[in-house]
Amino acid sequence: MRTRAVIGSAALVALGLLVYLLRDVMLPFVAGFALAYLLDPLADRLERLGLGRLAASLAILALFVAVLLVSLLLLAPLVANQVAGLISSLPTMVSRLQGILAERAGPVLQRIGGADALAELQSSVGTLASQGVAWLLTVLKSLWTGGQALVSIASLLVVTPVVAFYILVDFDRMVAAIDGWVPPRHQATVRELAAQIDRAIIGFVRGQTLVCLILGSFYAVGLWLVGLNFGVLIGLIAGFLTFIPYVGTLTGFLLSIGVALVQFWPGSDWLHIGLTLGVFLVGQFLEGNIISPKLVGDSVGLHPVWLMFALLAFGSLFGFVGLLLAVPVAASIGVLVRFGLRQYLQSRLYLAEEPEPVLIGVSRREP
Repeated sequence: MRTRAVIGSAALVALGLLVYLLRDVMLPFVAGFALAYLLDPLADRLERLGLGRLAASLAILALFVAVLLVSLLLLAPLVANQVAGLISSLPTMVSRLQGILAERAGPVLQRIGGADALAELQSSVGTLASQGVAWLLTVLKSLWTGGQALVSIASLLVVTPVVAFYILVDFDRMVAAIDGWVPPRHQATVRELAAQIDRAIIGFVRGQTLVCLILGSFYAVGLWLVGLNFGVLIGLIAGFLTFIPYVGTLTGFLLSIGVALVQFWPGSDWLHIGLTLGVFLVGQFLEGNIISPKLVGDSVGLHPVWLMFALLAFGSLFGFVGLLLAVPVAASIGVLVRFGLRQYLQSRLYLAEEPEPVLIGVSRREP
């Protein structure tokens, strides 16, 4: 038993090391496997309807690629124009926010920190904002001009569908082969654990994807109706980041309020500022009380803190590949930890009673 545990642990460590060393080339393969994993239930359903596995895989991937290309063609120009406009407007927005800060908070800051407190704060905010803008421009420039980035994007667009197609065709055979490697006496337990992991991953990924799409659309349309500059872009950013608990809403809220203050403050247009705030309050209410409970639910077993830690840790170690691996690994660890805890609570180690201590030289008298 101990030998098998050592071998399994060594295999997991070796696999993690291999992914870390090959993280720069793993993205299209991990993305292709993830895509095939998510589309496999649809392929199984088409098979039950009488379509062959090869034809079902081709039809599903062709439809997926077509929808993706149409979405990119429709959204890419709009998003690119809004990103360019937001970057060009950032210096003016920062300057205007500094003016609002001086106008409203200047007397209080001078009373608390002295005559130079406001000037020092404005200087710090301006320096931080200029550094942030310069960093953002550098990153965007490297994304467009970096040869490695272009190669990665090209490989992602070309290799991922090919990998997904081959894995989708052979997915059931791969699962059957792996199932055959499990010792017969442990197959029931391993199958149950695999089913729990599958439910956790599928429940979270599919549910959270729908949550991101719904909230992103709601925020984008809501901010656009309010008349907020760059409202569509901010809404899409907030929706995309919703898969990280609280990060999407907080990021979109801060960006929209900052833009609203710059855009509507000169005329003291409190109505539009309040409407901008209301969009995120309504969105947060819908997410917490209706959308997430219905689409994600409590059965996936991923605590928000554990999920945030997994995303940050794997993203830091493996980059974008780590972000793809974070949810499956976090869900798997959660299922295994709960299984181990149940085994421990049912074991003799937990249930056995400790013997009463015997005091030497003291006789025990019956009452």
